[in-house]
Amino acid sequence: MTCEGCKGFFRRAMKRNARLRCPFRKGTCEITRKTRRQCQACRLRKCLESGMKKEMIMSDAAVEQRRALIRRKKRERIGTQPPGAKGLTEEQRMMIRELMDAQKKTFDITFSHFKNFRLPEVLSSGCEIPESLQAPSREEAARWSQIRKDLCSVKLSLQLRGEDGSIWNYKPPAEGSGKEIFSLLPHIADLSTYMFKGIINFAKVISHFRDLPIEDQISLLKGATFELCQLRCNTVFNAETGTWECGRLSYCLEDPAGGIQQLLLEPLLKFHYMLKKLQLHKEEYVLMQAISLFSPDRPGVVQRRVVDQLQEQFAVTLKVYIECNRPQPAHRKQAKL
Repeated sequence: MTCEGCKGFFRRAMKRNARLRCPFRKGTCEITRKTRRQCQACRLRKCLESGMKKEMIMSDAAVEQRRALIRRKKRERIGTQPPGAKGLTEEQRMMIRELMDAQKKTFDITFSHFKNFRLPEVLSSGCEIPESLQAPSREEAARWSQIRKDLCSVKLSLQLRGEDGSIWNYKPPAEGSGKEIFSLLPHIADLSTYMFKGIINFAKVISHFRDLPIEDQISLLKGATFELCQLRCNTVFNAETGTWECGRLSYCLEDPAGGIQQLLLEPLLKFHYMLKKLQLHKEEYVLMQAISLFSPDRPGVVQRRVVDQLQEQFAVTLKVYIECNRPQPAHRKQAKL
């Protein structure tokens, strides 16, 4: 038995009849799931050692006939499926229900529990940088100067709607020395802490996560927290106004204008616009969060095989959910037949 990826590689290599050479000139490369694309010659050698034979390769006609049979059986299976089954197994529906329950318990799009946060103050021209951030040496002073120069391009404005209907706006100055960034940091720290706590609690509600060793839980959370934050933030992103509407608070990034913002924040904005354009369901968001959380490639993960299997289950569930709830256009279906 071998995986579909290696089957396809072996078929292509045999049909090309190419003479592959090991780029490392050893011919003894270790071939694993992660390294199999690094050396084609050693990958082919391992395929042959595993018992794969050229004469067992199916012809193109046989492959197409087999695919047609699979498509026909799939159509018949869908046609005989009872109403309401929607293609998801009971186990998959239970997985989605558990994730939705975890999301409901740990994330509120109205941000009603985000309280006692610090708001930025508009610094006057004579305001000094906090003593703890002042650089005593010339080298550190130059470093902080560069940091302020880079951060100066990060323009984040926010709006707070009071319970009495009042509105408070914070807009960074068009031109600043970088000192105003330090006024914004406490609020960003409060918001990040609130989001991180919600993600940790989200993971703890998931039974599969609780079953993992504590070391793996920590490693998975360390690696996935930022990604999960972005997925959750996308649910409150308004693509028409370019703002994140977090209950009474609204955040907006000004147009990237060079420096760190253009390199980091412009791709981030593009991610949110493109993801929002897909009009994902709540179920799709939580399944994507689970796929990101259960990533076996995170540094420090010990039970990689277990985590990999869990990620595969969530990925398959998402695929089936999409196939059942987002039917393809008629012209695409006809093209595949």
